[in-house]
Amino acid sequence: MKTLWKGAVSFGLVNIPVNMYAATEHKDIKFKFLHKECLGPVEYHKYCPRCEKEISSNDIVRGYEYHKGSYVVIADEDLERIPAVNTKTVDILDFVELSEVDPIYYDKSYYLQASPGGEKAYALLVKAMRETGRIAIAKVVIRSKSALAVLRVKDQWLVMETIFYPDEIRSVQSLSPGVNEDLLHENEVKMAVSLIENLSSHFDPDKYQDDYRQALWELITAKVNDQELVTPDRPAQPSNIVDLMEALRESVKLSQEDRHPDGKETASKVRKKKQKPAAKAKTS
Repeated sequence: MKTLWKGAVSFGLVNIPVNMYAATEHKDIKFKFLHKECLGPVEYHKYCPRCEKEISSNDIVRGYEYHKGSYVVIADEDLERIPAVNTKTVDILDFVELSEVDPIYYDKSYYLQASPGGEKAYALLVKAMRETGRIAIAKVVIRSKSALAVLRVKDQWLVMETIFYPDEIRSVQSLSPGVNEDLLHENEVKMAVSLIENLSSHFDPDKYQDDYRQALWELITAKVNDQELVTPDRPAQPSNIVDLMEALRESVKLSQEDRHPDGKETASKVRKKKQKPAAKAKTS
């Protein structure tokens, strides 16, 4: 893996030299836009509609739109006047419980590997965090951008995950609250809880895959090899409204019939059962 950043994890008076690596990557299949007539790749040029001409990168400056159509220019010299920050240290601020950080805050994950000379301090921090069951809240600067981050232990490694600042989380106040829970029938709740319990198991990431990406890759391969792609029949779309209680009862029944010998339910096997119409709650 390519080293993205070199620095140190700092907590108290301890500094642990580390190298940072991207822990995740997107596996999306990417397309290029082509000219329909000749299949040549489409190029995109920088163009100023006001001057009606193409411009180069040297003609471009940063601008912040403070009113519609009004901009203030921010030059490199302006940015240099901002008080300098330490760009080579992951500064631990607090240790907290993992359950206290809502997943909505998580952004990007990185592996931190001990640099030569920092192995013992690195191992000490990993062991201490594992024994206390805590994660660390820290600040770090990556590519000149300050970020809030979480440090946690995965196996014997430190994983740093950048997280959003509180003011970057959008409010839910504008969303509809949905149905009042007081309108839910007690038996509906019991059925829903029973269904969740029947479909519960331990998280095993290896059993999940991107079916769409796999199908798309098969389509591309077939076209490259000038073969005809065999497309399976799509399940019929549900057209009728089913009583919510009836759908819950039938789902619980299916989940109980398809249990493993050890009593654990496999959710994917239930979904692969014969197609059932989607359940929609009656409004009456």
